[in-house]
Amino acid sequence: MKIQQLSLFLENKPRTLRVPTKVLADAGINILTMSLADTEQFGILRLIVQDAPKAKAVLEKAGCVVNLTEVIAVEVPDRPGGLDGVLAVIEQSELNIEYVYSFTARKGDRAVMVFRFDNPDQALKTLTAKRVGVIAELEQLTKD
Repeated sequence: MKIQQLSLFLENKPRTLRVPTKVLADAGINILTMSLADTEQFGILRLIVQDAPKAKAVLEKAGCVVNLTEVIAVEVPDRPGGLDGVLAVIEQSELNIEYVYSFTARKGDRAVMVFRFDNPDQALKTLTAKRVGVIAELEQLTKD
């Protein structure tokens, strides 16, 4: 299953990260995982939350620029070589990864990584066919 991810552009200056986190907190929306990448002028905050459409609406109402994108949460064996095995499947299938980051939750004895592919539909089809574990529902990550 593809998961909706929020992407926000933030100025690279003190106190800007707190704006979206406070807006989401005030709306009762839990952040499940996040990644922040920066340049000298701005940063891109990527968030996965329980209710992405509601989060997008409250963030935009607060003046944030928000984009929804589709990502795939992949189970990765939590042992030496676990990630390399998943990446080998991706490489053999000639899928292009735009970026990846760790999910804060685990799925049993497996770590979870969030992948953004240039073609998420093809990636989902390929990963499923190659029996790479793909998280079907966000609730699977909040119960373990």
